[in-house]
Amino acid sequence: MSIIQPIAPEQTYPLRHAVLWPDKPFDFVKVDNDHEGHHYGAFRDGELVAVISLFVAGPDARFRKFATRPDCQRQGVGTLLLNHVIAQARALGAKRLWCDARLDAADFYRRFGMQAVSDTFYKGPVPYARFSLPLP
Repeated sequence: MSIIQPIAPEQTYPLRHAVLWPDKPFDFVKVDNDHEGHHYGAFRDGELVAVISLFVAGPDARFRKFATRPDCQRQGVGTLLLNHVIAQARALGAKRLWCDARLDAADFYRRFGMQAVSDTFYKGPVPYARFSLPLP
């Protein structure tokens, strides 16, 4: 079973780097406004196995740098973490949640009711699309 709890931005960096951009320099995974975000980690047996960062600006909330350790993927950890972030975004008054999603994860986001709202774009060689979810 996984436990979700707030974490410091710095705690997200190792997983962000290892999972999302292992071929880039470590600082590549840092976000300029990390200190303004809400960062959450999923812990299994006391070990950090997934991270996500939420940024709220008025009615819009954006999550970024969502990373789950490969050996913990497809086990419900990411689902638990994203459900937590959706609830947090609502609690913080957001009316819309969005992210720039890697296309290889698009089906995962669709399961939450998120829909692509942009054409495909690239970050380096990786194809992305912006996905959005209204928060009634």
